[in-house]
This record gives sequence, C-alpha cells and structure tokens, in this order.
Amino acid sequence: MAKEKGRKLIAQNKKARHDYHILDTYEAGLVLMGTEVKSLRQGRASLVDGFVQLDGHEAWLHNVHVPEYSQGTWTNHSARRKRKLLLHRAEIDKLESKSQETGHTIVPLALYFKDGRAKVEIALAKGKKEYDKRQTLREQQDRREAARAISAARRKQRA
Repeated sequence: MAKEKGRKLIAQNKKARHDYHILDTYEAGLVLMGTEVKSLRQGRASLVDGFVQLDGHEAWLHNVHVPEYSQGTWTNHSARRKRKLLLHRAEIDKLESKSQETGHTIVPLALYFKDGRAKVEIALAKGKKEYDKRQTLREQQDRREAARAISAARRKQRA
C-alpha cells in the first residue's frame, strides 16, 4: 500500500472568512477515534458552527460535525463531541494570550488530510462589523468587474 502524499481537503469554513478578520493561522493535529477517521475519509464533515476553546493549557475543538460512520457498530463516535487539538506549548500560550483580548476568537478554517494524517487549520480572528462585511463584498465585486473588463478588452484586442 502506497503512503499518501499531499493535502486532501475534507471541509472548509467559508463563512468564517466572511464573518471574521483572520489575524493568524495555525495547523493543528486532531485526536480522533477510528470511526471518525473512516467517516472523514468519505469526505463528510462540517465546520460551520465550530470553535476552539482553550482550557487547562489544552486546545479543544467544539461543535464540528463529523457524521457517524455508516458501517460502524457500537464503537461509533458521537457526531458533535469535543476533540483535542495537538499544538506546541508555545502556540497554545500565544493563542491563549491573544484570544483573551476583546473581540478575538479562534475558529476552524479547514479540515484536511496531510500525508495521511487528519489536520485542522485554525485561525485567531476578530469579528467583523456589518459595515466591514458589506465593504468586503463590495471590494470583491469591484475586483470581479475589473477582471471581467480586462478580459473583455483583451478578447476585443485579439479579434
């Protein structure tokens, strides 16, 4: 059996990038049960309501939905259980000090397999206000329209 290489994306939290200013990102390992790994390999997970909580110098991932494994028996896991994150002590200390500032939170951005191991990308984030969200959408729309205008001009130039 060949060893897996590269990064295989399982789930992504696009809403987090819309709702928060991303300040810093970290890659963390996950402590999982066997049936959770099998369920993730089927590509089924949701990060929508997920968040990270630090307690006792440990990082825990809450509210991430990993559905029960269909062929699992009584050893199956519960879908929304809290999962321990594997981070270096310095990273946990840094996250702990930064997350205690007002408005800062830690959210999961992506869940993926990297070289056969389940990883989660977490981010230290600051909540956006409603006008910030509108401004971001406006900037995206302006960039999209500019790209369309440039490509139309290039097409016109070739013809």
